[in-house]
Amino acid sequence: MITPTGDAERNLRNSGLVRIAGVDEAGCGALAGPVVAAAVILPQGHALAVRDSKTLSARQRERLFDEIQAVAVAVNTGIVDATTIDEIGIRPATFLAMRKALSGIGACQHALVDGWKIPDVDLSQTPIIKGDQKEFCIAAASIVAKVTRDRLMIKASALYPEYAFAAHKGYGTAKHQQAVRMHGICPLHRRSFSTCSS
Repeated sequence: MITPTGDAERNLRNSGLVRIAGVDEAGCGALAGPVVAAAVILPQGHALAVRDSKTLSARQRERLFDEIQAVAVAVNTGIVDATTIDEIGIRPATFLAMRKALSGIGACQHALVDGWKIPDVDLSQTPIIKGDQKEFCIAAASIVAKVTRDRLMIKASALYPEYAFAAHKGYGTAKHQQAVRMHGICPLHRRSFSTCSS
């Protein structure tokens, strides 16, 4: 288990910046459902025990989601649906979700982004490979994005019970792929993804 150090955010604060947003996404590799990005600004000196959402159980993520909402200076999400993903591609759709998340977070002086620099953003930013393992604000964003997306997929499971979205959240598990072969695709599937193209 890797605990973030927050070195990049600490250095930015030492340079005089205050409103530093962590940005991350969830659902980039799924076969169905939206891609969701979150931007989170945490206060200096917070005591949140956040880390990469992939290392946490669903119950831990839900608990931390509530703690982040209570403690954060600002939180916002951006959601891009499957239709748009098919129209523009998953990478541009992910960047679009990140821009949406940042655009609604209010004044922001710098963004720490998991993985890639976000194009077409009028904001200084630092892309950090595996940033959700290194920066508290990015880890918090990963949790918010993941929980938000999971909740959407659980709701979708009631609309399309034959796909059991609540169990796999739209990712390409064997049971999900079997359901696609049996029932075809639904409006939540990404037609541009090879497993869902037939």
